[in-house]
Amino acid sequence: MSSDNNHHRNSPSQYFQHSLELIAGELSTATGASPTLGQLLKHVGDTRKEATGDETPVHEVLVDVTEPRPIPFVLSFNNLTYSVKVPRKMTLPGFFRRRGGSAAADAAIVDNPLARDSYFTRTKTLLNDISGEARDGEILAVLGASGSAEFRLPRTLSKSKKKMRVQALIDQLGLRNAAKTVIGNEGHRGVSGGERRRVSIGIDIIHDPIILFLDEPTSGLDSTSAFMVVKVLQRIAQSGSSVVMSVHQPSYRILGLLDRLIFLSRGQTVYSGSPKTLPLYFSEFGYPIPENENKTEFALDLIRELEGSPGGTKSLVEFNKSWQSMKHTRDTEPDRVGLSLKEAISASISRGKLVPGATNDVNSTSMVPTFANPFWKEMVVLSNRSILNLRRMPELFGIRLAAVLVTGFILATVFWQLDNSPKGVQERLGFFAFAMSTTYYTCADALPVFLQERYIFMRETAYNAYRRLSYVISNALVTLPGLILLSFAFSMTTFWAVGLDGGLSGFLFYFLIMFASFWSGSSFVTFLSGVVPHVMLGYTIVVAVLAYFLLFSGFFINRDRIPGYWIWFHYLSLVKYPYEAVLQNEFENPAKCFVRGIQIFDNSPLGAVPPAMKVRLLQSLSNTLGMRITSSTCMTTGLDILKQEGITDLSKWNCLLITVAWGFLFRILFYFSLLLGSKNKRS
Repeated sequence: MSSDNNHHRNSPSQYFQHSLELIAGELSTATGASPTLGQLLKHVGDTRKEATGDETPVHEVLVDVTEPRPIPFVLSFNNLTYSVKVPRKMTLPGFFRRRGGSAAADAAIVDNPLARDSYFTRTKTLLNDISGEARDGEILAVLGASGSAEFRLPRTLSKSKKKMRVQALIDQLGLRNAAKTVIGNEGHRGVSGGERRRVSIGIDIIHDPIILFLDEPTSGLDSTSAFMVVKVLQRIAQSGSSVVMSVHQPSYRILGLLDRLIFLSRGQTVYSGSPKTLPLYFSEFGYPIPENENKTEFALDLIRELEGSPGGTKSLVEFNKSWQSMKHTRDTEPDRVGLSLKEAISASISRGKLVPGATNDVNSTSMVPTFANPFWKEMVVLSNRSILNLRRMPELFGIRLAAVLVTGFILATVFWQLDNSPKGVQERLGFFAFAMSTTYYTCADALPVFLQERYIFMRETAYNAYRRLSYVISNALVTLPGLILLSFAFSMTTFWAVGLDGGLSGFLFYFLIMFASFWSGSSFVTFLSGVVPHVMLGYTIVVAVLAYFLLFSGFFINRDRIPGYWIWFHYLSLVKYPYEAVLQNEFENPAKCFVRGIQIFDNSPLGAVPPAMKVRLLQSLSNTLGMRITSSTCMTTGLDILKQEGITDLSKWNCLLITVAWGFLFRILFYFSLLLGSKNKRS
């Protein structure tokens, strides 16, 4: 048994005297076998049908109804203690506090034996030496003060049976009318709150789990929806599962569905037992529950009242210990046979439980794999889900494609058919710098993709629904077709319109370097989405970093002119390598001339003098140098331009490979960010 501290960023400190045991009781002689979830879906009507009279048929189920009496499992946890490290709040001196400020709170922290302080952090004990058990076929509710189909089902189940199980579960959860509705988010209205909660539960019970843990499944729901949710959980428990859930102030109807209760106060057990014995328990404690009052509300109110008293709930904790000892002495306990995990799993498989990743061979000595499906299956499912999401919202890619086409059209019309003059050279350099930076800036739309999926990803990987590596690779594969289309659209829009050199081979390399730029830019933004928690913060970082990349790419200042203490950033610039690659693709032809004769004066103050004067100046220069220079003499070739720009170290193919390698590097970093940043802390 474990716990997850969702309200703090610190990982759990440690467990103390922690034992967890799965035990089995003596075989019952009662007639009839406890139904599995499949049988329950066949024989028990929908909860909605009970309330509304809806006669929606339940889908056919898959499990044979004839099976031996199952072993009644008991999940027992003894002397469980759980604590976390939380940041210590820095408080001002007493004379700076407002009247009635935090002095009392500070004193309460000091007096609390469960909170151990250090200078910057304090240890908070959430569970303190609690014990209890969750029985097969029952719901255990923990009370206190308020404080995917394909991944979960085993691969041995055929695809058709998986679909049938999903459809049956949709009917059981009362979700048939919302079956084709997107769940939705803050900006998109989807299913209702109760339907969303039932979908969440359905993901957890689709594989007919042996043990099901739920954290406040009824919170935020109206009384009817909450009752329906717990009713479904009761049926799951009756199918042979142990259900453990936390609940806050259950209603009278919900209380009638619960089999066992554990009340906690500051991490300690103040009551553990059946709801039926709750009046007797508090009566013997000296606080009888009034006849017409909700038993759980009375108990919780009394616990809060005691927590505010000087002695706290210490008296109630001690009374519970004595009560439990007397109860165990009074009650006759059946003989129990301790089972190992392997034996429990084998027994569950024999009962028809769909243990993810397990084989049908009950005599197998191998343990159940960590993941229910192989690596390739996870990739296929994740890729299909991503493609489905893209198909549901085609406007996202459509807007990105439109942005690329509009940018390409503007660049094509601004830099239309550049000539081979010195001014044409400068305009080419400007076009390449803007085109390369545009490819990276248009990749920024990938930033919110993972940020929107973060909580789904963390939930699914916390349950080992799939491997993080499968998610990273499938994410990369799904993006490739879109990047190819964007690269081709931009290349077709600009290459011939601008008048770039190289013909068909030049166009193909231009397309490849554009694709590599989109790939590395998308990978870079994806990596940032794994380490940056907020969209606006991510956009700020993307814009700033890409601006630095452009600054040190070599366009604004040549590599030879960059100060030595900044040269490292030049080699880290993502824009540097595709920028140098397209320049080499354009100017690598040694036979192509860009400055002839009198054009040598065009970029100087002498460029304004009449052409006849330029010819005479050229003749004088020719005589001075002792060489014949005419108006048709080539003064600057493409190779000379590359030397002037400081592009001499790497070939264009090396630049292409390095750009692609950047993309793979950021995908690897994205994987490690998921491995560390979203690591399941429920040890």
